[in-house]
Amino acid sequence: MATLRSVAFCTAISHHPRSLAGLPSGAIHILRSPFNGKPLRIPHSRFAAPRKQCQSSRLTIMMMAKPTIQFIQGTDEQTIPDVKLTKSRDGTNGVAIFRFDEPSVFDSSSEVGDITGFYMIDEEGVLQSVDVNAKFVNGKPAAIEAKYIMRTPRDWDRFMRFMERYANANGLQFIKK
Repeated sequence: MATLRSVAFCTAISHHPRSLAGLPSGAIHILRSPFNGKPLRIPHSRFAAPRKQCQSSRLTIMMMAKPTIQFIQGTDEQTIPDVKLTKSRDGTNGVAIFRFDEPSVFDSSSEVGDITGFYMIDEEGVLQSVDVNAKFVNGKPAAIEAKYIMRTPRDWDRFMRFMERYANANGLQFIKK
């Protein structure tokens, strides 16, 4: 399982003895950084008490993104799709066809915007396709069919990792026919 780790370090802060741009001495702090380059000069806040030193600390942040599918960026699709997979005999490419019956995007598309594509989002990033078709019954939208094409074994593996996460999050199972 992939995690995003962030390490934060606090470095020494000291007062600059000279005045800069008309500011009184002591109003500027110099932050020393482990990176090469010029020191960063930040005006002292009137509300923050100056600190002479800060002990080094390590902060670990783990972020997990719930796998989602979107047709409009920023709006998660609530309907669980029926997914059909095909793979070539040599395993170099494949196609996934998603069918959403009565998707929730039709309810919110008038308020949020137009369908811009098919986006599968998880902690590794975004898989996307623009091959999206709407099915209409008696002039009303009834379903959406989206096709995602995998051209390399690497694309297939990435897609399968997404689908495993999506299936676990939504209680889906794989049935081989």
